[in-house]
Amino acid sequence: MLSLRRLLFAVWLYLSMPLCAIGLSPALLMPHRPAMGVIKIWAHVVLFGLRWIMGVTVEVRGLENRPNGAALIASKHQSMLDIIVPFTVLRDPCFVLKKELMIVPFIGWFAWKTKMIPVDRGAHAKALKDMVRNARDRLAEGRQILIFPEGTRQLPGAAPDYKPGVAAIYRDLDGPCWPVATNAGEHWPAKGFGYTPGHVVFEYLEPLPAGLKRAEFMARLEQAIETASDRLSERVRHEVPATMPQLDTSVRAL
Repeated sequence: MLSLRRLLFAVWLYLSMPLCAIGLSPALLMPHRPAMGVIKIWAHVVLFGLRWIMGVTVEVRGLENRPNGAALIASKHQSMLDIIVPFTVLRDPCFVLKKELMIVPFIGWFAWKTKMIPVDRGAHAKALKDMVRNARDRLAEGRQILIFPEGTRQLPGAAPDYKPGVAAIYRDLDGPCWPVATNAGEHWPAKGFGYTPGHVVFEYLEPLPAGLKRAEFMARLEQAIETASDRLSERVRHEVPATMPQLDTSVRAL
């Protein structure tokens, strides 16, 4: 039965992309807001299927810490779900993503339209400069820049591997940085289709202040995210039933 549910959800997920992208494609010819609206609709469609097909509920905690204007957000990255949920709780998110995604059908269309920040990992120093410049432009538009400091998805419990890109944006922004913790990888794996029923939590933590030295900033960021993510994994595993039937009402569109 679990294998069948996994298959059904995978079909739901991968059909939702072209259906939303093609069905709502006129938004690509409109201003930024309608295109962002399409992505938010798609995010809710995915979460609906995740809830009812796979029995995975999603909760977002710490919304009192969530930034609404221009901001830098650094999030733990364990699964594709980490990319989906922010569209349901942030006003105008802008992801730092690998350049290859910009040419992927459907995803690339809307990533280009909504001015996501592509990074060419092979360009090294130039990639870092381009990322910082683009982040500065998006922040000037009042958007929330969301970066995964480890650069790629990690298995729950894996040793952290934080990259310097987040520090470069933090230094250039000269503002706070909002850490986000999660246990998403326990129920939506980094790779494959091994979805499992349960309760996923994303938690917005108190922001790190502006002006920290690079080494201190990186150390405090890693400690905040890793400590909170480990705590979420333990708490959710022991306190929340594996088949909670409803989606927490804190996950909502803005």
